[in-house]
Amino acid sequence: MPTWTDALPDHALGPDDLRPVEIDGHEIVLYRVDGEVFATDNQCTHGTAQLCEGFLLGHEIECPLHQGRFDVRTGQPTAEPACAPLRCWPVKVEGGRIWLQLRDTDAP
Repeated sequence: MPTWTDALPDHALGPDDLRPVEIDGHEIVLYRVDGEVFATDNQCTHGTAQLCEGFLLGHEIECPLHQGRFDVRTGQPTAEPACAPLRCWPVKVEGGRIWLQLRDTDAP
């Protein structure tokens, strides 16, 4: 059974907004796009930039350092120089809260 961790009140993440959170040592960014909430790692896979300082352009987050882009729904890179995908985290909104399912990278 998956374990869900309370990340943020739902009202704290506005439309077309992003918000960094740190939970259990994981630096994560929450995004709300078209009414849906998504979560990825906060660090760009190309450099040491924090994506929470980037620009949300529809379903893409643009890295503030080298302008690489990632799809926040899948973590897949969409513009160079980004080439490795971001880790995405399962999200649910329930009871007025945003919840994340945290797991190890080696877990099934």
